[in-house]
Formats: sequence, C-alpha cells, structure tokens
Amino acid sequence: MNGPTDMLPNRPVFDEEHALLRDSVRRFAAAKIAPHFQDWEKAGIIDRALWPAAGQAGLLCPQVPEQYGGIGGDFRHNAVIIEELAYSGFAGPATDFSVHNDVCCGYLLSYGTEEQKKKWLPRLVSGQTVCAIAMTEPGTGSDLQGIRTRAVRQGDEYVISGQKTFISNGQTCDLVIAVTRTNPDGGSRGMSLILVEADRAGFRHGRNLDKLGHLSSDTSELFFDQVRVPVSNLLGPEGGAMAALMSELPQERLTIALHSIASAQKAFDITKAYVQERKAFGQPIGTFQNTRFRLADLKSDLAVGWAFVDQCLSQHVRGELTTYAASTAKLWVTEMHGRLIDQCLQFFGGYGFMREYEICRLFADARVLRIYGGTSEIMRELISRSL
Repeated sequence: MNGPTDMLPNRPVFDEEHALLRDSVRRFAAAKIAPHFQDWEKAGIIDRALWPAAGQAGLLCPQVPEQYGGIGGDFRHNAVIIEELAYSGFAGPATDFSVHNDVCCGYLLSYGTEEQKKKWLPRLVSGQTVCAIAMTEPGTGSDLQGIRTRAVRQGDEYVISGQKTFISNGQTCDLVIAVTRTNPDGGSRGMSLILVEADRAGFRHGRNLDKLGHLSSDTSELFFDQVRVPVSNLLGPEGGAMAALMSELPQERLTIALHSIASAQKAFDITKAYVQERKAFGQPIGTFQNTRFRLADLKSDLAVGWAFVDQCLSQHVRGELTTYAASTAKLWVTEMHGRLIDQCLQFFGGYGFMREYEICRLFADARVLRIYGGTSEIMRELISRSL
C-alpha cells in the first residue's frame, strides 16, 4: 500500500524514525483495519478490540513521555499516524484515533496535574481508556461561549448537568473532557474543563448519530444528569477552559489539515490510475486535454498544500505555530480538498456515485472537514483578525 511520502518524497520535516513508523502504521491498517472496515462502516462503530491492538502497536498518543508509558515522540509521530490512516481511506478509525491522540491527550499533557497524568496517560497510551472531548451542544455549533452545560460546586464535588452532541468516540469513550460553565456570569472566563468518567451515575451515552460520512466513527449525544465528580477532576484552573481551548485548537486544526491533505492525495492517486484505464471514444480519458489539464491543476494544488502543511508542522514542533497559520492551513486545505474530490468523482462518471467505488466514500468523508474543528467561516473570521 502506497502512502503520502511515496507520492511526495524528500519531505525534510521527517526523518528515518518517522519512515519506520509509517511502515508500521501501513502494516497495522492492512492487518487490523482493512479486513473489518466494511463491517464497522455498517455497524457505525469500530470494534473496541482495535484500541488495545493500536496501543500495543505504538499508535496511540506517541507524544506521551516515557515516564507515563509513551514513546516520548513529538507531534511529527502523530502526523505520520494521521496521514497514513487518512491516506488508507479508513476515515472512521483515523478520526477516532486522532480525537484520542491529538486532541484529548494534548489537554491532559498541557493542563493535567501530576496525579491526573499518572492515572490517565498510561491508559490512553495502551488503549485501555478511550477519551473524548465534549464541546459542542445543540444550538451552539462553533459558538463555544454559548454553552449551557453547568458544573456547580457543592463541597468537594462538581455537579454537572447538560447535553452535548456531535461527540466523536461518544459511544466508546471511558473518559470525557467536558467543557462546562462553572460561573454563569463569567462569560469566557466562566468556563472550565472537567474530567468525567463514563461510569459515573447520571452520565449517559445517547444515540449513535447517523452521518453522511465517517460512518465507522461513533459520533454521539452525551447527557449529564446531576453527575457528581470530585473537584480533583478539574482539568486546569477553574475558569480556564477558553484559554486552554484557544491554546490547543491550533493543533486540532493542524490535524484536520493533515487528514485532509492526505485524503485529497488518495483521491487524486486513485483518480489518476482510473483515467488511464477508463476508455471513451476508443481511448483512455486520461489522454484528453481536458483531463490532463484538470489533473495538472489538482496536482499543483496538492503540491502547494503539502508544502504549507509541512511548514506548519515544523512550526508546531518548534512551538511556533500561530492561530493564524493553523486556521489558514485548515481553511485552504479543506476547501481545496472539497474542490479536488468533486472533480475526481466527476471523472468516474456514474460509477463515482456508487458506494462500492472508493471515490464515492472519499467524497462523503471529505465534507465534514470543512465543518468540524471550526467551520470555514470561523477560520475566515480568525484569519481576518490578524489582518
């Protein structure tokens, strides 16, 4: 199975260690995901057994230091896993792992107490615990300041009540990082992050939502009905959620750009192969000038996208990635991906509309990338503030 680096050699952001990890991810995808993927797509959820298998293969939270059970890598290791799983076409597992690895783990590393890190990070690395982050609520969308989920302190406990929706890993999660309002009059400074174990009384997994794409990624509603957790479950300072979110969201948006560019590359590669085989008027459609010129445009877009994503990745590893750059990467790459996948599907004609063709699934899976992690419109707003 080929991957992004085969198509784009000489990416100086990576070294030999990352090349070995790529091979490991490809073998894992071929052995542990490919044989079961269609069944998981129909079921709307991946098999729970995949998580400890991924942990054993070193594919979960590679940035965790060795003292907490990780391999002590940097975010380039995460990027390799994101790219290879996205390029494989297995969007569901790619998304679920990314939420766990690249989003949730980051909050624990950055804001967790020593006790919280010792308790949870080894479990995240092994796959014993699956983590989700609960931001979005019905009616709020990208407006995080509009959240209504309340966490009221009573003695040494918080009592949490509210509802979340569109939560990746929502059916599978054992641990939830919940964005709550601890001060109803505090505005953006009245929100806090609180760890909620899924076995707490009053916590309930809602229905697994029926989606356009990413079918094997469980995406759910979550309900908090007077859920009591100890004050020690507070992640970071009380009232510090918005600052934490603003600090961690650039990484999340970079992960989406990485996922998007690798998925776009996969769509381009299978389309390039298809137009060399499919014939019309007695010759391969890839020989027509219209086909060649459109593919040339798409290849140019991909080259620009990869260059900028690699630049952002290098900045992030150095601790220099800005909200502006991450928002630009997510906006440009996901919008380009949308244009590219639409054109690629067009080359398949009627077959492109059939789910038995991979291009159809890639088309459906691509659409959400312009929405989650902050919509394209929110990215434009964030970028405009830097002008």
